[in-house]
Amino acid sequence: MVADVLSLMDEWGPEKVVCVSDTRTGMRGVLVIDNTARGMGKGGTRMSPTASIEEVARLARVMTWKWAGVDLFFGGAKAGIVADPAAPNREEILRSWVRALSNEIPTEYVLGLDMGLTEADAAVVQDELRDRGAAVGSPHELGGVPYDQLGVTGFGVAEAADAAAATVGTELRGARVAIQGFGAVGTAAAKRFSELGCEIVAISTVHGALHDQSGLDVPALLALREQVGDLVVKEYEGAELLPSGAELRVPTDVLVPAATQDVIDEDIAAHTTATIVVEGANLPTSSGAQRVLADRGITVVPDFIANAGGVVAAGFAMDARYSAFRPDPAVVFNEISTKLRTNTQTVLEEAARRDVGTHEAARSVAQDRVRRAMDLKGRIRPT
Repeated sequence: MVADVLSLMDEWGPEKVVCVSDTRTGMRGVLVIDNTARGMGKGGTRMSPTASIEEVARLARVMTWKWAGVDLFFGGAKAGIVADPAAPNREEILRSWVRALSNEIPTEYVLGLDMGLTEADAAVVQDELRDRGAAVGSPHELGGVPYDQLGVTGFGVAEAADAAAATVGTELRGARVAIQGFGAVGTAAAKRFSELGCEIVAISTVHGALHDQSGLDVPALLALREQVGDLVVKEYEGAELLPSGAELRVPTDVLVPAATQDVIDEDIAAHTTATIVVEGANLPTSSGAQRVLADRGITVVPDFIANAGGVVAAGFAMDARYSAFRPDPAVVFNEISTKLRTNTQTVLEEAARRDVGTHEAARSVAQDRVRRAMDLKGRIRPT
């Protein structure tokens, strides 16, 4: 928690920070609505013992740029619940958190899924508020768009990588790919990279990293993960088991941080063999690492461009919250591919034209759209 929430506020937001707690369940949580100039607040909710206001505010700002980056009309928001997702009373905590924020959900914020929450949790939120529109990402059986089950974010990460390779004049087919994280994003990314003809040479979970320069057996990995979860790295045979984090340093052509934030520092940036870094996680590279990567001529697809497959799917889910008809997954995947490929090319070309980093170019595109909306709504003080 921070001593001064006001210190988080700048010209973009956040517009609202709501902290809630419950003494009976021990629930503590926060909702940050960053900027609603282009639409109501929409973003994921994460459950983590280390969740903080600063972390959630940073992620809410990423959502502002992410929605604007894909040119969809929602505003940036994010929420966090300070709890262990493995806690025996996790559902009680979640229900308590939702009740405490019933003034904001779903009129100002619609819950989405982030680290620590699943499709079943979206269903619980809908049940607690007796409102099908309170959460998206709910199970297929309830008419939702189950992002993790479909693998929309990881699919988009691979599509962005393919577009990046084409934009800089290289071939993705045959490339070596190292992926940090083998959860919902990492598994779907590995599957799509494999379909695109790449060799997955490393993956990781909290239990360690697998490495094989000749390529891991992706179908076998996916099947094994269904059985043992994150222990897949210990159960898979025929590959080198390394400590977690080592997957970021193996020889590779494409590096995909797809687990959590702040994992690629200046040292990793200086030594990676990758020519393309695709940010599957939010905020995975430090500002210093971004400068090192740019100086080395390594192409970086920024997080809110590369991992926006989830928000494109969320756009469909938001549209269908009260509909009797499910969105067609084929339509969702086609739109993800189209938008992320186009946006990746636009950002890389803009960065080259202006001779700036790709993060700066991507933020500039998004900021121009948000600023224009703020100006049209009279939210900018006249000079």
